[in-house]
Amino acid sequence: MEPLKFVALDPDDLEVVSTHLQDAEVKVADVHWRPQEKRLVVGLDRFDWQAWTASNPDMRRRRAALRFDRVLNCKCKQVAPTGKDKVLNLLAVEFEATDTPAGVVTLLFSGGAALRCEVECLEVELVDLGPARVVETRAPSATEATGVRH
Repeated sequence: MEPLKFVALDPDDLEVVSTHLQDAEVKVADVHWRPQEKRLVVGLDRFDWQAWTASNPDMRRRRAALRFDRVLNCKCKQVAPTGKDKVLNLLAVEFEATDTPAGVVTLLFSGGAALRCEVECLEVELVDLGPARVVETRAPSATEATGVRH
C-alpha cells in the first residue's frame, strides 16, 4: 500500500482524514502545540484501514504526522501534559464552523479526552512517515468481552 498524504481545506476533506485516523494511537509526548507558529503537530500510529479492508486483510499501523496550521489557540480536556507516556486512542477529528472560514477543530479520544483548537480556517495535512508494521493481536476472552466471569 502506498503511504497516505492528504490535505484538508474544508469539512468534507477533514471527514476523510478523520476516517483514516479512527483508532489511531497518540502518545501525549507526541502532541506539539507551537503558538508562535500557529501550529499543532501530532505524531501518531494510525491503524491502516486500507490494509485491513484488502482482499487479504492485514492488521497494520503506520507512523504518521497530523498538522494543523493557522491555529489561534489549543486547549486540552483530560490530557495532562505531564503524563507524557500516556497513550490516547483517537476516535474522530471534527470541525464546527464559527465565523466561516474560522471554526473549532476537536480531536476526540476515548475516555472523554479531547484537544480543542480554534482555527482561522481549515488547513490540515496528514502524512505517513514510514512503512507499515504488523500489529499483533489476540481475540478477547469471554471475561474481557463481556465483563462477566464464568
